[in-house]
Amino acid sequence: MEIKLGKYRHFKGNEYEVIGIARHSETLEEMVVYRALYGDAGIWVRPAEMWNETVERDGKAFQRFTYIDE
Repeated sequence: MEIKLGKYRHFKGNEYEVIGIARHSETLEEMVVYRALYGDAGIWVRPAEMWNETVERDGKAFQRFTYIDE
């Protein structure tokens, strides 16, 4: 699944902006580089595979991140 640059909503409600896709220097695993759109606007990385996961909470399934805007 392609990961677009732009705004996403985490299943817990916070919003983030994907600013790039990078590769881990040792494993070459694709990583999503993203910025929080709240608080101190920290920059984070997460494996692309995990970004696209479906998670379960309170017996319901959710996409971990849902694209909302460019």
